[in-house]
Amino acid sequence: MASLSTLLLRGPTLLRCCPRLFAARTYAAGGDFKYIITEKKGKNNNVGLVQLNRPKALNALFQPLIEEVNQALTVFQEDPSIGAIVLTGTEKAFAAGADIKEMSDKTFQSCYSGKFLKDWDSVTQLKKPIIAAVNGYALGGGCELAMMCDIIYAGENAQFGQPEILLGTIPGAGGTQRLTRVVGKSLAMEMILTGDRISAQEAKQAGLVSKIFPVEKLVEEAVRCAEKIASNSKLVTQMAKESVNAAFETTLAEGVRLEKKLFYCTFATDDRKEGMSAFVEKRKANFKDN
Repeated sequence: MASLSTLLLRGPTLLRCCPRLFAARTYAAGGDFKYIITEKKGKNNNVGLVQLNRPKALNALFQPLIEEVNQALTVFQEDPSIGAIVLTGTEKAFAAGADIKEMSDKTFQSCYSGKFLKDWDSVTQLKKPIIAAVNGYALGGGCELAMMCDIIYAGENAQFGQPEILLGTIPGAGGTQRLTRVVGKSLAMEMILTGDRISAQEAKQAGLVSKIFPVEKLVEEAVRCAEKIASNSKLVTQMAKESVNAAFETTLAEGVRLEKKLFYCTFATDDRKEGMSAFVEKRKANFKDN
């Protein structure tokens, strides 16, 4: 949740972005944004791209940026042509944490009565799959935001951490819970109690990251994965996502029961019929998302 940008760098620093991938137009249906860039990607324009765009602040998270991210994700969720979404930052930082300037003067009363951070986990409510493409720093809230996504791809320079303890506080957007579920108690406890960061390679070994790519190839590879996901039935994909998420939120018996119900539900879809028919007929399935 906390930002280490003031500890990592002194003075303003302009961050370098990959011009080929990020010289993108604002996605018209998503409106004009100040702190993010949105675009449709992929050969069939079926992937939504959301790029955090506060380079001078290392993409530090604060309420206006979170509101724009939630707005963009809602637009992509409601767009029937979009099958998956990629969330990324810059080559220097995915997000270096929450903006300390926004938090420094808050009190217990203002946090509690105002429900501070209440909408920061809206990412987890999205039905469509989200891939976090993490280059550079993913610290505090940045690490928490990445963990809210369904898949994490990392650039070779990625660093993950929950350094809130160094600022006299603890993670507040799910860090203690999601990190522990993913990497286990020992590593999560060490990271949270010391504030130490782990590399992309360590994150992959711990199961936090799915794959690692060269920095300049990361977003391209994330979009490629998103395209593959988007080529399947969007309806059934959402069922699969719901079932996998249940593994983290329910008991094994409850999760298996939900999986069985959702499996049965696929037999009420035209896409299940098409998928199996295509397999038998040895052709590519033509899903209609119904």
